[in-house]
Amino acid sequence: MLYLDNAATTKPFPWALELYAKIASTYFANPSSIHYFGASAKRELEQAREEVLSSLKLSSTHRCVFLSGATEGNNMVFSGVTSTYASRGKTILFGATEHPSVKETALSLTKLGFNVKPIPVNEEGKVTVETLSSMMDKDVILVSIMAVNNEVGTINDIPALAKVVKGYPKAFFHSDITQSVGKVDMDYSLCDFLTFSGHKLGALKGSGALILKSSIKLESFHKGGTQENGYRAGTVDLAGAMTLSKCLAYEEKHSEENRYKVSLLNQHLRESLEKIEEIEINSPLDCSPYLLNFSFRLHKASVIVEALSEKEIYVSSISACSSKREPSSYVLEAMGKDHIAYENSIRVSFNPELTIGDIDMFTGALKQILSEVKPR
Repeated sequence: MLYLDNAATTKPFPWALELYAKIASTYFANPSSIHYFGASAKRELEQAREEVLSSLKLSSTHRCVFLSGATEGNNMVFSGVTSTYASRGKTILFGATEHPSVKETALSLTKLGFNVKPIPVNEEGKVTVETLSSMMDKDVILVSIMAVNNEVGTINDIPALAKVVKGYPKAFFHSDITQSVGKVDMDYSLCDFLTFSGHKLGALKGSGALILKSSIKLESFHKGGTQENGYRAGTVDLAGAMTLSKCLAYEEKHSEENRYKVSLLNQHLRESLEKIEEIEINSPLDCSPYLLNFSFRLHKASVIVEALSEKEIYVSSISACSSKREPSSYVLEAMGKDHIAYENSIRVSFNPELTIGDIDMFTGALKQILSEVKPR
């Protein structure tokens, strides 16, 4: 098996699975219980919270809320800001290539009277400072721009974009950092909100975090309890939170060496694909090395993905969170690609354990399939 869909989810680290089981059996008390056993679990939870903030270099400015993943976090940000700070303004801006959990959540707020606007991206998929500046005004309450795009790997200049928003005191800035945290070196200190998922970091599915500035107060997204400092009701998955904190710390510690490894893989694949005449590479040269997106000019991507799958080689056509609903990539469409490109794209996403030989296996299989499958 050759797994090249790491942007959808990563294989959990073996030690993370062992750690989760150990914690779940050792600290199984409810961290909210007032007895000694519960207090012991609470101390472990708070240590995990601090470890997350420390890994992101945000210990002195932000707080951490553990939750099920970035999708829940993104919903919490939009729901919390619009319900708590509705008097500040009625305009919400989000990047045109955002993850569905941002895009769809933002658009749903039009029913509540909010003026929701997508921010156009350039041909590389980036939100520029100039474009964002032209859309900002005193009515903007929230701006959401992802750090690294989940389909093409485009890296946004989050510090520069956040600085633009800081020129408007009533506006908050949010970034979904799921594809950047532990992978791309970036300063998040100017962000009001950050969200990410653990299963993209070698941790377990169902874990994630919302990071928010300590000065911000939001109305609870959930009702029925005051866990997580009142932000999220329900018993906390202590084992999931602690495993997430350890995986994040591990990825941050090894980010430079891992980035170097996957950069070699990305470059090798890019050079191999450039030799195939019908392939158009969509990812910019300065994208995250963990992703490479390309389109077929003559073949249907869905057919190629299926043929690769039969060979036990696994890639994505578009975002896993869109694939069952979207017939094409709205990310590539927003980048100005034509319908052939945005209807027939493939995303390859790497992990540091892959080898050049694995990439050659993929390109060899791809060439064989293209020679055997009739053009559309």
